[in-house]
Amino acid sequence: MAVAFPKGWMDVNLEEVVEILDSMRVPVNNKERQSRIDGKSASQLFPYYGATGEVGKIDGYLFNEDLVALGEDGVPFYDHLKTKAYLLSGKTWVNNHAHVLKGWPDGLNNKILLHYLNQFDYHGYVNGGTRLKLTQANMRKIPVPLPPLAEQKVIAEKLDTLLAQVETTKARLQRIPQILKTFRQSVLNAAVSGKLTEECGISQPAERMYKNLGDVGVIVKTGPFGSSLHKSDYIPNGIPVVNPMHISEGKILPSRLMSISEKKFHELSSWQLKKGDVVVGRRGEMGRAALYCAGEKMLCGTGSMILRSPANVLPKYLEIIIRSPKAVDYFNRASVGSTMVNLNQKVIKALAVYFPGLEEQTQIVNRVEELFAFADSIEEKANAALARVNNLTQSILAKAFRGELTEQWRKDNPELITGKNSAEALLAKIKAEREAIKATKK
Repeated sequence: MAVAFPKGWMDVNLEEVVEILDSMRVPVNNKERQSRIDGKSASQLFPYYGATGEVGKIDGYLFNEDLVALGEDGVPFYDHLKTKAYLLSGKTWVNNHAHVLKGWPDGLNNKILLHYLNQFDYHGYVNGGTRLKLTQANMRKIPVPLPPLAEQKVIAEKLDTLLAQVETTKARLQRIPQILKTFRQSVLNAAVSGKLTEECGISQPAERMYKNLGDVGVIVKTGPFGSSLHKSDYIPNGIPVVNPMHISEGKILPSRLMSISEKKFHELSSWQLKKGDVVVGRRGEMGRAALYCAGEKMLCGTGSMILRSPANVLPKYLEIIIRSPKAVDYFNRASVGSTMVNLNQKVIKALAVYFPGLEEQTQIVNRVEELFAFADSIEEKANAALARVNNLTQSILAKAFRGELTEQWRKDNPELITGKNSAEALLAKIKAEREAIKATKK
């Protein structure tokens, strides 16, 4: 696809305006590189670069200047949100998975080159199936814009400013999910301590009753033993078996690959999930719990437990209890296992939390769901904003290379883009310098 550049810019092939330094690259395998860095201090080591950036250290360097590295293979060339080129600065070593380029001195600004290569459409220039490769021959043919030198500097400055603002905004948006996670945890803790209803005058510290799960009559049933449910029993697209990895943020996310036949489901009828059951992961990460609301048939897996509420405990309130940081902290301290925490019935029944009457439990559940819905709404908006910001970088780069960022500047500074300052004159200068270097080498 032809690339249209603004009037006054020169349309050239990459090889015409850069120095290609691929012949200076030296690959070093991991074993050799490790032997070279063992026992050496940080001051004796230099960054070792590959296709997408730094991949380690080495005790030497091949380059000592500002350059542009462009991935040769194993690079997400077709993903417009991912970078394909990056800057090299100072003493560096590059292996043979990245092309090494240098914008022609006083001809093509390295930052202009970098940004252009990161927004370029590589369709038709890379080949390969699962591992795309950009050969040097194809790289040389990439169409590159050559604006007047003064305009290049203005473009680079504007891009530095705009892209820094984008990165700052992106960083702020990326922090929101963690902030909301902390908020949700605070809500759960307030719920199981009575503080969530204290503001309404329903709960008072002196009146709060703390009871163990076992004392209020919660029934705990551990999932089937391995002798009852073997790996060989699993079939695709059967009745889902719920193990810890299928429980997340109060939701059951069953896998069609970890399921059993109808016959096996009936054989293990004691572990079938019933409406109102709270299924709890008892291995690994504590606090995985979700309320089963009926509908699709499911079975409790060997790594999970079933909690059934008595008449005086709302199932949803029981789920909130298990997911609360207070419970998670207790489970991690009280559970057995060295490499993996393993929650047993004794530990779970001994968990002591605030147990109000059904009316207050209902109000707590409603308040938690209201606050969680509020957090979900914010997170959804933040994710949508982040998606827009991620696309903003490419939008800004596209504007830059359509000449839109410097359109007014060109009108205000005609003397800097015409005559001896024109892109045409700049290209002629670069060609003359290249020819002079060739003649000197001969």
